[in-house]
Amino acid sequence: MAIVKNLLDNKGRQVWSVTPQTPLRETLKLMAEKNIGAVLVLEEGKIVGIFSERDYARYAASRESLLLDEPVGNFMTRSVYYVSPQQTVEECMALMTAKHIRHLPVLEGDQLVGVISIGDVVKQLLEEKEITIQSLENYIRGRTHTI
Repeated sequence: MAIVKNLLDNKGRQVWSVTPQTPLRETLKLMAEKNIGAVLVLEEGKIVGIFSERDYARYAASRESLLLDEPVGNFMTRSVYYVSPQQTVEECMALMTAKHIRHLPVLEGDQLVGVISIGDVVKQLLEEKEITIQSLENYIRGRTHTI
């Protein structure tokens, strides 16, 4: 059973972030350039929110016109759930499902060490299921060799 640390070891620990004062236009450009669905909003190194494609869609749907020069802090989600490197991938999936979220910052103590996405979690769970299936097939066929 994989833990968050394993995910970060495989995918890397790069975290893309903006400040609450960053204009929405710059935030969206960063997300497009990096091909990411969310950025953390940091102030003095601390997480104060998260801004995602979903936040932007809700913002756009609720407005007559789009003001892309407004600060992203006006539209970010302020309630941010996070996990530790020692939590299991299954725990992350349960949290993401229960809270309807797609990104989780990873904190070790109060230090930000990475971000994982629902895609990272699903990929890991699928790999684990494939290994289990292969092991069971080998067992059924009487092979002593395991993957």
